[in-house]
Parts: sequence; structure tokens; C-alpha cells
Amino acid sequence: MSLLSAIVLLGIIIFVHELGHFLFAKLLKVKVLKFSLGFGPKIIGKKYGDTEYLISAVPFGGYVKMLGENTETELTEEEKPFSFNFQPVWKRFIIVFAGPFFNIAFAAIIFFFSFINGLPVLLPEIGNVMPDTPAQRAGLTKGDRIIEINGKSISQWDEMTEIIHNSPGKALALKILRANEKLQIDIVPEKKKTQNIFGEEKEIGLIGIQPSGNTMIKKESIAGALKNSVVRTYEIAELTVVSVIKLIQRVLPMNTIGGPIMIVQMAGEQASRGVLNFFIFMAIININLGVINLFPIPILDGGHILFFGIEAIRKKPLSEKFIANSQKVGLAILLTLMVVVFYYDILRLITGKQLP
Repeated sequence: MSLLSAIVLLGIIIFVHELGHFLFAKLLKVKVLKFSLGFGPKIIGKKYGDTEYLISAVPFGGYVKMLGENTETELTEEEKPFSFNFQPVWKRFIIVFAGPFFNIAFAAIIFFFSFINGLPVLLPEIGNVMPDTPAQRAGLTKGDRIIEINGKSISQWDEMTEIIHNSPGKALALKILRANEKLQIDIVPEKKKTQNIFGEEKEIGLIGIQPSGNTMIKKESIAGALKNSVVRTYEIAELTVVSVIKLIQRVLPMNTIGGPIMIVQMAGEQASRGVLNFFIFMAIININLGVINLFPIPILDGGHILFFGIEAIRKKPLSEKFIANSQKVGLAILLTLMVVVFYYDILRLITGKQLP
């Protein structure tokens, strides 16, 4: 089940990415020779028009081969107008950028329909009050539902915790619902030091309550779903960039990263929880891969975009030798990273430990 789920997951992600390159190449009149899901030897293929559509043996990737990308092949004068390398910089930029953009946009579409369909959210209902805390001293009890803080309506747990966390030492006026009776309770969150997801220490406000675990399905309007899908996509993209920076800074340890084996495991786990969980996971992976692909590393789409930018400034392309050597460096970086993620994936399989 895990392997099948991972194949479906990666197949869709790869297809979406390569579709972006393919559609914009076609739109900008660049001849596409091959559209392949996977690398290596061809399993099946069919040619329609100028393009051969393939499914290849190695599933971890794909490619769109355009006319003129192989500089060793001599082109005729008739072929040059349809060749990728003979296009102006702005056209090449759009074609290359379209792949990662399609991944990120596809994730936003998944989020949009998820918000329209409805997502489970945790109710702001108290399941437990910790002893010797502001909540206990203020008289909050199990079953109380917080419906308002400082005049702001509260409908879900996250809305409540955001206000409390951002208000250490500040007085808050809580309106609660207890046995169909509305009560107002004043409370001051304690200042507590905790660690964020990167292990960095920060100060937040806490009152000492735990959720009941009860949820509701929250459906958004079209406008609300559109706004929330863009916000959610941006938040995950930002988190991806910050996580990579924290890895480079050694704030995050290397054993927090995962590779193909982890994706196989998580794809199966999310699929077993339902279609919605699986597609939300797919959206997150789409954003991760889309953003990482835009990093200015030679061989990635971001590396090509960097070269296009330099070419636009210099008014002439970089030398083929420089690009070839840069791509070798980029390939070495990626291969090293792959060895590291496989090492930690295999280590987790052997030890049975989860991600920290």
C-alpha cells in the first residue's frame, strides 16, 4: 500500500512539474521532442506529432527534452526558430520557471478545494485544566468552551492559542460557554520559555489548558477558500526556505531531513487515513519540491534561472564550458545530499526511530 501510494504521489508531482515545462514550451513555439515520466530506459512510449511521450524505468523524476538543448547537435536554419537555446532569455525563463510554478500552483488548488469541501478543526473546548496554572486559578474547568477573547470571536482552538501565546503577562478577557450559560473570566497568561519547531527558544504565554479533542468540519466560501489556500501555500513555502537556511546554519540537525524512503512511508500512512489527508500531504510535497527546485543550484531549475539572469545582465550567454562545469558541481551537491538523506532514511528503518 505504501509503495503504491508513493508511486501515485510521485507520479502526479512529476507529471505536474513536467507539464508546466511542456505547456509553456508549446505555447512559446518551442519544439518538444520527449515528455518522460521517469528516467532511464523506456518502458512504454508513443509518439504524437513532434513529441514522444514516455514512461521510463526510474520513477524518481522526469524530463521534457526540447529541440536545441543538446548543443552538440547541429541545427538547420529552419529548426533554429523552434529551438530552446535560440529563444530570447525571457522565453527560456518562463519555460523553466513554469515547472516549479505548476507544483506550487497545484498545491494551492488542492488547498482551495480542501477548504471548499471542509477541513476538520479543533474546537476551543477545554479537555483538561492543569493544576497550579492561571486557568485553574481563574476558575476554568473541563468542558468550558471559549467563544470570545478581548471581544474577538473564537471558533477554533488555533485562534485561541495564537492570542494566548502572543500575550504573555497581558490581561485577557475570556467569554466562555459553560452548560449553556455565558460567563466572563479575566486571566493573565504566564510567561513561559519554549522551543519552536527549529529548536530555538522563545517566550510565549500559557494558561494551562488542554483541548478536549472535539472537532467540527469547517467549510469556507469561495473567497475564503481562495484567500486561505494562498496563505497556506505561502506559509509552507516560507517554512521550506527557512528550514533549508536553518539546516545550513546547523540550527536544525541533518537527521531531521527525509528522503524517498520516508516519502514512501508517509504516503502510505496518509493514504490509510483517507483521500483528504493524502492530497494535503501531496500539496505539501509539491510546495517543498517546487520551492527547492527554485534554489540557485546549477542543474536545478533555479540554477538555469540564475544563468538566464546573468545572461540578461551581460547581454550574452555564459560559455558552454562554464555552464557544464557548474552543472557538475550542482550534480555533486545533489548526489551528496541524496546519500545523506538515504543514510538517515535507512538508519530510521533500522532503529525504528521517527523524525525528531
